[in-house]
Amino acid sequence: MRDLQAYLRPYGITNPARMVIRRGAALLVRAMDSHLHGRVLDIGCGEKAKRLLVNEHVTEYVGLDHEDTLHDKSHADLIGTAYRIPESDESFDGIVCTAVLEHLEEPKAALVESLRVLKRGGLAIYTVPLYWHLHEEPRDFYRYTKHGLRYLFESAGYEVVEMKPASGFWITFGSQWSYYLRTLARFPLRRVVQLLIAVNNIVFPWLDGLDRRFNPATEKFTWMYLVVSRRPV
Repeated sequence: MRDLQAYLRPYGITNPARMVIRRGAALLVRAMDSHLHGRVLDIGCGEKAKRLLVNEHVTEYVGLDHEDTLHDKSHADLIGTAYRIPESDESFDGIVCTAVLEHLEEPKAALVESLRVLKRGGLAIYTVPLYWHLHEEPRDFYRYTKHGLRYLFESAGYEVVEMKPASGFWITFGSQWSYYLRTLARFPLRRVVQLLIAVNNIVFPWLDGLDRRFNPATEKFTWMYLVVSRRPV
């Protein structure tokens, strides 16, 4: 079922998102393997690419997106919103929701709704940014610290099982440097910019891994947190 290469294929060596997508996919795969099984809901599924990351323990992977999504909604199995999921209570064994909470005006209301459709004892995997540039404007509202995330999830009724920083300083810096370079990718600089981004995608993940081995404080600069939370039994 899993096809990591197909998931990463759109993010070539000159894509500024490559380093964060690779690191995020690695975190998601580990979390999915540990926590997901049965019927799973992907909230804000986009083109439903994350179905390529699940293993054989996930028997049904259901994608939800909203009517006005910027992505191709033909991939979605359900049309609704994070505030109103068109499913009955306790319909899913697990939930995946990546890079969505920052786009919601009322994130707590969305978490309460996801809790409603999750079975008791079921687990939800969220990814949420700390450092990231403006994107999908104007629907870009928030960035979250780990302390704010814990408060938000617990106030919505979840139990936080684990919270992991996705990177240290160097991937956060390197990805934003690459995105900035892309704004300069006009003739005659286009080829130079592509080369620099390709170098960044090789060098900065290596620097990040090295730094995280010797400097725990570097995780304060993570671009994203992965949160695993449980609906209490």
